[in-house]
Amino acid sequence: MKRLKVVAFNGSPRKDGNTSILIRHILDELENEGIGTEFVQVGGQMIRGCTDCRKCFENRDLRCVLDGDIVNDCIEKMVEADGIILASPVYFLDVTSEMKALIDRAGVVARANDGPFRRKVATAAAAVRRSGANHTVDTLLHFMLYSGMIVPGVPVIGIGRDIGDVRRDEEGMARAKEVGKNMAWLLKTIASAGQMEETL
Repeated sequence: MKRLKVVAFNGSPRKDGNTSILIRHILDELENEGIGTEFVQVGGQMIRGCTDCRKCFENRDLRCVLDGDIVNDCIEKMVEADGIILASPVYFLDVTSEMKALIDRAGVVARANDGPFRRKVATAAAAVRRSGANHTVDTLLHFMLYSGMIVPGVPVIGIGRDIGDVRRDEEGMARAKEVGKNMAWLLKTIASAGQMEETL
């Protein structure tokens, strides 16, 4: 059986900020379970928004026609991964503009190509100072659920403003660890079921 892999996308322009800390806690648990991980920095990148040109429906090549940024690389990583983590700080009560551009374009490309994200295990995480956490994780969950992904439980919300503050949110940190364990369990369960089907 091939090694399972989860790819995480950090929507925060602060590379080592609170959002990154939440992601790393989830990834630590996955790695403890023998699952491969990859961390992709999305925040701070120059990413164009979707123009609704519909070229992906014509080309059907799992790529967005807007090239020159990291979106097509991210889509490729999502397609190849068994699990996906999307995380963002709360910016004006929602995800960052870079994360929104990524999920808009990746979502349309997926629809144009018969849903390559279906049945992937996915979760969301948000770092927040006060308001907007629910709306932020909702935006990420809407992308996942509309794409047919499987979300094992409640996503992660960590409280903190300055870099490192989220580490003092004991409940948020515990939730990140629990989400990692839940993802690992579900990934292994799905992989085992697939193996059983192959032997029947």
